[in-house]
Amino acid sequence: MRLVNFLYHLYLVLDFFLTAQWIQMTCRNPIRRRQRFVANTSRICRKFMRAFRIELNVKGQSILEKMKDVPYLLVANHGSYTDIIILASLENLTFITSVEMGNNPFLGAITRLGGSLYTDRKHPVGLKREIQNFSDTILKGFKVVLFAEGTSTDGRTIKDFRKSLFQVAINAQCPVLPVCIKYKSLDGMEIDDDNRDLIYWYGDMDFAPHFMKLLNRRISAEIEILDPIVQLEGKMRSELSDEVYERIYASYHS
Repeated sequence: MRLVNFLYHLYLVLDFFLTAQWIQMTCRNPIRRRQRFVANTSRICRKFMRAFRIELNVKGQSILEKMKDVPYLLVANHGSYTDIIILASLENLTFITSVEMGNNPFLGAITRLGGSLYTDRKHPVGLKREIQNFSDTILKGFKVVLFAEGTSTDGRTIKDFRKSLFQVAINAQCPVLPVCIKYKSLDGMEIDDDNRDLIYWYGDMDFAPHFMKLLNRRISAEIEILDPIVQLEGKMRSELSDEVYERIYASYHS
């Protein structure tokens, strides 16, 4: 069974790459190309939900449906690469990720062909240009995801948010959609110190060994779509960051 599951994952990865390469070769318009990249990512993530055996409870689904045709900045906590699978399975999303991730031979190829945007967290000299690029992407009709903790965590709590990229929403004058992701159990057992590192991927953990350990397990997760913040006029990015943090923190620890 484990081998069959592994082969199915490989098949899905191949499906993703072949479809994305076809999009890259045949679609010249950069906006349309990114639209097709993120739609392909969403399609394949719905299949990965089954492959990873993720049972998902969605709270606030009606909010997501009401914002179906609205570009926004989605802000979420971040504990593992499975967060991306969960979010992308619900909506066509463009993810902000790190330049370091983009430089990884395998994961970098996935993020590029998934339509991701890149930020250089270690060298913020280009931050102003990045913010403008991300804002422009939203203004072109995309829904952009920011993991505001700046990195994945061990899931014990919500780490302080990096405030700078909240300027993206202020520049674009778009809604900010706070989203809280929780992992409830693994193989029917509540998440604790004994199994935490099987689901959370953080620090200097290598991707491949973590992925292999997660294969063929049952994951129970919950996502809460919180009320969007739509009135941004006059807000500072620090104020906006604090408001979103408080909402996600309260949901996470409720």
